Amino acid sequence: MNSGQILSKPIVEMKNIVKRFPGVVANDHINFKVYPGEVHALLGENGAGKTTLMNILYGIYRPDEGEILIDGRRVEIKSPRDAIKLGIGMVHQHFMLIETLSAIENIALSMEASFINPTESIRSEIEDLMNKYGLKVDLDAKVWQLSTGEKQKVEILKAICRGTRILILDEPTAVLTPSEVKGLFKFMRKMVKEGKSIIFVTHKLKEVMEVSDRVTVLRKGRVVGVMKTSETNENELARMMVGREVLFTIEKPKVEIGRVKLKVENLRVLGDRGELAVKDVSFIVRAGEIYGIAGVAGNGQRELVEAIAGLRKAVSGKIIINGVDVTNRDPKTIANLGVAFIPENRRMGYVPGLNIAENLILRCYEQKPFTIKGVLNSRAIREYALKLIREYNIVTPTPEAPAKTLSGGNIQRMILARELSGKCEVILAAHPTYGLDVKSTEYVRKLLLRQKERGAAILLVSEDLDEIISLSDRIAVMFNGQIVGEIKSDEADIEMLGEMMAGIKI
Repeated sequence: MNSGQILSKPIVEMKNIVKRFPGVVANDHINFKVYPGEVHALLGENGAGKTTLMNILYGIYRPDEGEILIDGRRVEIKSPRDAIKLGIGMVHQHFMLIETLSAIENIALSMEASFINPTESIRSEIEDLMNKYGLKVDLDAKVWQLSTGEKQKVEILKAICRGTRILILDEPTAVLTPSEVKGLFKFMRKMVKEGKSIIFVTHKLKEVMEVSDRVTVLRKGRVVGVMKTSETNENELARMMVGREVLFTIEKPKVEIGRVKLKVENLRVLGDRGELAVKDVSFIVRAGEIYGIAGVAGNGQRELVEAIAGLRKAVSGKIIINGVDVTNRDPKTIANLGVAFIPENRRMGYVPGLNIAENLILRCYEQKPFTIKGVLNSRAIREYALKLIREYNIVTPTPEAPAKTLSGGNIQRMILARELSGKCEVILAAHPTYGLDVKSTEYVRKLLLRQKERGAAILLVSEDLDEIISLSDRIAVMFNGQIVGEIKSDEADIEMLGEMMAGIKI
C-alpha cells in the first residue's frame, strides 16, 4: 500500500522473543520488524501466539527471553503506560472498557481532558473523528448498553484519540460494515502516509491483501514466513497458517426444505436503554434451511436472537417453535424444545469458573446418566466430555481443566459441542465465526452445513457478508430494528447487502 515509504531502519524490532506459560511455549524465539510508513499484517491461527506477542509489545506481558527496540534503541516495556509513552497504542480484541461509564467517559480516560468538564471538552473532537471515519456510536450511552460492534468502535476511537505512532489493531474490522471498513482503511492509509505504523492482526485474508504492505505468519508460536503482500496470495497465506490447503468456498449440500420450525410474527423487543430495538419483525425458517440476517451491530439483531432464546422479553408479537408458542418462555423450556444457542459474545456462552466437562453438560446435567438419584455421576460426565472433546477437536490436556484457560477458538468449539451434541430442531447462531482463524472458521461453517443436512432450521446472524452469502439460503437485512429486505442468496452480492446494511438502499 505504501511500500515506497518504508525506511531501512525499523521503528519496532522484537528479537528472539520467548514467552512461556505452563505447558506451552506461546512465543518461540520470534523475530518481528515493523517499519515507519507501513501496515504490517500479523497472521496465525487462534493460539499461534499473535496476541501474546502484541501483549508483550504493549507491556501487558514481559518476555522470558529476547529484547525490544524502538527507533533502534533498546527499551524495557514493563506496562501499557510505558508503551503509551513510547507512542504505542493497542485496540484489543477483548475490550478494555469500564462497563458502568459512558462511551465518552471511557474515551476521556485515555485523553488529556479538562478537569472541570472532561467529557464536554473533548466531545466535538470525538464527534469529528466519528464522522470522519464512520465510527458512529452513542457517546452518552453506558458501555454495558452498547452492542459488541459499538464497544469495539469505542476502543478504536480511544486509540485514535491518543495520537499513537505505532498502532496495534487486533481484529478491528470483525463487526464493521463494508463501508465502515473502507473508512477505517482510509484512516490507516492516512496514518501510514504520515510515516506512522500499524500492526494489523486479523484472520480476514482479503483485508490483508487489500491494506497491508508486509505479512508475518505465525504457526504454533513460531514465525513461518515474512513476505511482501504484493508477492503472495490468500491461498498461500492460509496454507502457511494452517499447514494444509483450506477450503474458502464450501459447497452447500442439496437439502429438501421441509416444514416451518421457527416462526416469528410481528415481534417487538426493547433494548437495554428501554428503546424499541426490534420493530414488528416477521420471518420463518424451515427444516433444512439457513436463514441469514445481515446488519450493522446495534440494529436489533442481538435483541431479536435473545428474545427467541428466552433471554429477553418481547413487548408484543409471537415466537413459535415447532408449532409451540414460546413467547416470553424461559430459556430452559426453549432449550428443551431442541433450540441450540450460539451467542454473539462467547463470554456469555460458558461459565469460566467451571471446568470443561462441567460446561459441556450444562444442558443435560439433570438427565441420566449424569445425575443418579440427585447425585452427579463424575465418571459418566468425564466419559461424555472426552467424547465431545475428541469429536469437536477441543484442544485441552484434560476435561477437568478450567474452561477459562481455553483459547477463543477452543471456547467456541466447547460451546458448539454442548449446543449441537443433542438433537437440534432450531439453531440460533449469532456471529459463530467471530474472531476465529481460517481453520476454525472452516470447521464451524462445515458443522452448520452438516446440521442443515440433518434437517435443522438455522438462524444465522453475521456481519461477514461472504459468510452470509455462502451459507444462507435466504438473506434478510436488518436496519434500525426492522427487516428492510429479503433476498435469495444466489441473487445477493456484497455491495447490495452493504448498502442495505448502511441504510443507503432500502
